[in-house]
Amino acid sequence: MNNIDTNKKEQQFSNLIRSYRKQHVGKGPERIQVTFRGNWAIAYMTGALSKVEMFYLNDKRNEAMLHYNRTEKIKQLYSDIKLDEMETLVEAKFIKLFTDIDLTDDEVVSIFVFDKSIE
Repeated sequence: MNNIDTNKKEQQFSNLIRSYRKQHVGKGPERIQVTFRGNWAIAYMTGALSKVEMFYLNDKRNEAMLHYNRTEKIKQLYSDIKLDEMETLVEAKFIKLFTDIDLTDDEVVSIFVFDKSIE
């Protein structure tokens, strides 16, 4: 696959991430950069937190709850919803998601793992 095809596919993958999160979480990330490596799709996102979540972060007691919701609950979400469009795009079956968020800087890194190379 050439660079133009890869860039287009990575952009389409970004759009799917934004769509899934907007549909199921209420807000998609403002910026997403996706890179394919082997059987991984690595997504770096900024601007994922909503205004309400940012407000909650004014109280440190809410950090653990927000971190849990934006990591463990997001992993569960991707296990529960149909990812047919994503799997069709990369021509591989989704296996699992690794994700973490930096609440202070509103940055997320997610690694989508597939059953075969997606490059």
